[in-house]
Amino acid sequence: MARIAFICPPFAAHLASFAALGEALRARGHEPFFLLNAGAPGTTGDIPLHHVSARAGDPAVGRVLAAAEKPGGLVATLRTIADSAALTEQLCAGGRERLKALGAEAIVGDQIEPAGFLLARALGLPFVGLACAVPIDPAPGVPLPFLDWPYEPDAHGKLRRTRSIADVLSRRQNQVIAGWAERFGIEPVASLQDCLGPVQVAQMVPEVDLPRPRPLPFVPVGPLRRAAELANAPLPFARPDKPLVFATMGTLLGGDLKLWRALAKACREAGTALVLAHGGRLGDADAAGLAVHHAAAFLPYRAVMRHAALVITHGGSNTVLDALACGVPLLVRPVGFDQPGNLARVRHHRLGEELAGLRRPGALAAQIRRVVGDETMHARCREVASALARAGGAERAAEIVEGALRP
Repeated sequence: MARIAFICPPFAAHLASFAALGEALRARGHEPFFLLNAGAPGTTGDIPLHHVSARAGDPAVGRVLAAAEKPGGLVATLRTIADSAALTEQLCAGGRERLKALGAEAIVGDQIEPAGFLLARALGLPFVGLACAVPIDPAPGVPLPFLDWPYEPDAHGKLRRTRSIADVLSRRQNQVIAGWAERFGIEPVASLQDCLGPVQVAQMVPEVDLPRPRPLPFVPVGPLRRAAELANAPLPFARPDKPLVFATMGTLLGGDLKLWRALAKACREAGTALVLAHGGRLGDADAAGLAVHHAAAFLPYRAVMRHAALVITHGGSNTVLDALACGVPLLVRPVGFDQPGNLARVRHHRLGEELAGLRRPGALAAQIRRVVGDETMHARCREVASALARAGGAERAAEIVEGALRP
């Protein structure tokens, strides 16, 4: 039995994936717990949650989360990287003593939060990196996760230039990483990529990812989901007599009435039934006014997707992988972060398309009708679903973490 600390950004999708891993580790007799930034919300299921202390001048987690939820493409992504540097600084400043007091014996850290790696090295603890989102491990021809560029194995110059630009834009984060490595007295590290560690787990699998050289730098395990999420739950609404289209835009666009109205109209024209989850961003009157088959703040994704013919989404990693795990093609409208990277992967494997422009309702309806009826695309998605099922999910990830505990 081991006390295993989880260190990740305070974003809901990341917390959910870590919580699923925690459930699997606890079933094996371990004691997982979260150590998060001061004020991070307690959305970790029943896995214990602890915080580091806030310091004078630290950004409030609520402000960082609110800023991250504002659509803004690359600009918003880079702003979040800058905010993340301050959150890393806070975790490093208070994490070492907090982890000692909590009796941590190992750390599982999110790829995009370098504090987990730095603290593990400072304390001499086993470390496992977890890529909840698109893996940031560099590979020839693979663009940065926040770009929707296609895989281009010969575009070396363009990719080198974008990585150089990313290094400049991540300068503050890199300074924090290098500074705390020096203060902790560990080996010099200079960037986020230096903090990935030799043992890594990723939700992404080769059947969805862009091509990478073998051996992979991480073990692909597929979506990390709790047992309750995977259970064959009944639909929370009457099953429609038309093809079911499920739409969710997370919290990024959940309150965008213009978007929902365009999708509702297009689905009616396409002869499909729209079910949407707006993340609590619509009032009851607005949701009812859309005249869709069913609208709710939150829905059990897997339960709905098992009956869906199409998923429309902003392209968050968890939603994309859940849809593919159910064998359902996607229409993606990315906003920022790794969503463009997920669109690039959906395109590469022909598992869906980018959502047509909302100003062309006729084209949008035609796209929905075409993708719903594209049996070849559906067959490819079913093949990916089989690959994701074989990957092992949270149980396989727990095995890898457990293996890292052994001398």
